[in-house]
Amino acid sequence: MDLFEKCTKNPTSDLIKFAKSKDIYPYFHTLESKQDIVVEMEGKREVMIGSNNYLGLTGNQEVIDAAVEATKKFGTGCSGSRFLNGTTSAHVALEKELAEFLHKEDCVTMSTGFQTNLGVISAIAGRNDVVLCDKENHASIYDAIKLSYAELIRFNHNDMEDLEAKLKTVPENKGILIVTDGVFSMSGDICNLPELVRLKKKYGAKLMIDDAHALGILGENGRGTAEYFGLEDDIDLVCGTFSKSLASLGGYCACSRVVAEFIRHNSRPFIFSASITPGCVAAARKSLEIIKREPERRKHLLEISNYMRQCLRERGIAFRDSITPIIAIYTYDPEPTLAVCKRLFDEGVYVNPTLPPATPVGECLIRTSYTATHTKELMEEAADKILKVLKEMKIM
Repeated sequence: MDLFEKCTKNPTSDLIKFAKSKDIYPYFHTLESKQDIVVEMEGKREVMIGSNNYLGLTGNQEVIDAAVEATKKFGTGCSGSRFLNGTTSAHVALEKELAEFLHKEDCVTMSTGFQTNLGVISAIAGRNDVVLCDKENHASIYDAIKLSYAELIRFNHNDMEDLEAKLKTVPENKGILIVTDGVFSMSGDICNLPELVRLKKKYGAKLMIDDAHALGILGENGRGTAEYFGLEDDIDLVCGTFSKSLASLGGYCACSRVVAEFIRHNSRPFIFSASITPGCVAAARKSLEIIKREPERRKHLLEISNYMRQCLRERGIAFRDSITPIIAIYTYDPEPTLAVCKRLFDEGVYVNPTLPPATPVGECLIRTSYTATHTKELMEEAADKILKVLKEMKIM
């Protein structure tokens, strides 16, 4: 058998060929400007409602200047892992600042958010452990559990009765880790943290939150899901990424000092990867500083997201309700989903198609997400064009 046969004979290849033949292939559009609320893509003006630039800091001049200055001081890279020659004073300072901000003893940073989940879960969970995972958790969490060799038990999305039923089946001699997204990346749902904490305590488990889509957004001070619910002391591991509110590239895990030290000395993805570039470290530090001193960004982000929900309701457009900057608009099946995204791109609105396995079969959607610097005028423009295209496609 030809090893590469799977590259041409698989469902993904079939869908790609189909989408390209119909001119509705939606991926790899090329940006010709910096990430912003309006961008230039392939010579077209696009209202950007498909970015995770939640606080609008990716193009912020202070953040850019900080990255440039750090690059001048430390160079473009560290040429090694954190474990060896790749730790700068800036890395150490960032970990200290994140730990203090998140009210944890320590923090470990890694080169991407995806790698953080891989590095943390694979280090702390092993063959004699069980990881209970919400079915809608990010793909990096599933890959991390595979790498850990722990037993995976999935529970229905935000279904605490199902989670408890499965916790009851775990033998007493097994270590238990419950893992959930804080804000689920496709739907914008918030996890049921009060119940997760109750069950964690009842069954002697540890609890990890991936707060990639909550840091800088939820909570009075932007500390995320745990602050939003007033449960910061009850979360064992708070993980996330720099690629969203922190306007950079990298990831973090805030936890106790003893767990952080264990991760640093046992996590293969941490030990054997080059450290975050100095420019990215500086951008994340400056973004964290802005989050702390400019709460109005977070307030406006939630207000503009609610305004967009109002615009969609007024136009009769069905969406999955939440309070977060993620609004999922149902398109149900793959072909119309791809067609809607292509037509919206032609109309000057950039959105993201979401297909199985990222969604259940029959629940395809277009994922839209919003930025603190968006205006009401742009929301109305986008909503009008979404309505026009959905009517054209006979989806509403």
